[in-house]
Amino acid sequence: MDASTYTLTTAPPPLEEYLALRQLSGLTPKRAEQAGPALANSWAWRTVQTQSGQTVAMGRVVGDGGWYFLVADMATLPEHQKKGLGRAVLSALLDEISDRAPAGAYVTLMADPPGQRLYEQLGFERPTNGSISMHRRIG
Repeated sequence: MDASTYTLTTAPPPLEEYLALRQLSGLTPKRAEQAGPALANSWAWRTVQTQSGQTVAMGRVVGDGGWYFLVADMATLPEHQKKGLGRAVLSALLDEISDRAPAGAYVTLMADPPGQRLYEQLGFERPTNGSISMHRRIG
């Protein structure tokens, strides 16, 4: 990540930028009533902004502060991909977990195909104990 072009911050993006970044980066679009609580109630945030203040990458951690942490909303605008922004966001989030969480913290994420290589490079592994990812949508 080029520090003369981008700034990494710990603040969540503004609501409209969060919604746009999810949609434009290929994540499932969300509504404002879903995004508001996500922005307010996350354990940690990292955003990358251009010098003009536009949010172009983000990631967050949802967690209990004790042992369980979920990396979510890893997204980079297509025109800013392949510049190390996702790596910078995820590395900073993992550093914060290491600094603030008790030893033995469990960090998980849902690895869509575009991000799997990055996640593996930063130490994430596929479960070998027979666990699988499961989900259920409400409504």
